[in-house]
Amino acid sequence: MSTKIIILIVGVLFIIIGLLASKRGGSKLGIPIGILGVLMMIYSSYSSDLVNYNTQIEQVSTGNKLKITGPVSSIKVVSPVDKDSVDCRILTMGVYPESNKNDIWVLIRPTDDRYYPQSDHTNTSYKREGEWQVVTRFGGDLGEAYDLIIYEADAASSSFFSETIAKWKEADDYPGLKLEELPSGAKEVDRIKIYTRKNCRGVF
Repeated sequence: MSTKIIILIVGVLFIIIGLLASKRGGSKLGIPIGILGVLMMIYSSYSSDLVNYNTQIEQVSTGNKLKITGPVSSIKVVSPVDKDSVDCRILTMGVYPESNKNDIWVLIRPTDDRYYPQSDHTNTSYKREGEWQVVTRFGGDLGEAYDLIIYEADAASSSFFSETIAKWKEADDYPGLKLEELPSGAKEVDRIKIYTRKNCRGVF
């Protein structure tokens, strides 16, 4: 059960307790408890996914783009480019050999040395006709350095990343993964260093 739901339930209980206390003549205690309950319900509602739906339609920027010539022989990120400075929410794009059937995942590693798989509504990176892309979010300070790492993942590893994101979202807590927690079926295929050009802390 997520923190938001717990706050909502406690808020409802406080309102009920406040109403009962007021009916029994305990208005000095009932009114403050009732007000606290209303405030808790307002907080949980305004922090819910319904009210924050605008984050799903937030504009996504793109970074500089690497020029690729000739046939594509490996999975590679083409935007942003190495040492690029990026916005808080970007579209990471790349290429892959069309013979490749595995999923592609973008993981970012900020200065806390944890790994954060990135996804949009499909979880895995969108692939089509030799090109892939995924929404990537950064939550650090201005100028914070990130490793942006591309993984080729088998079915089991891809499921692990998807399930991990679902658990984090349900708990509203994103602790990141340690290196040893990454699944063995996920193979690193490309890595670049990027920096945030804005203060992104608390944006998402």
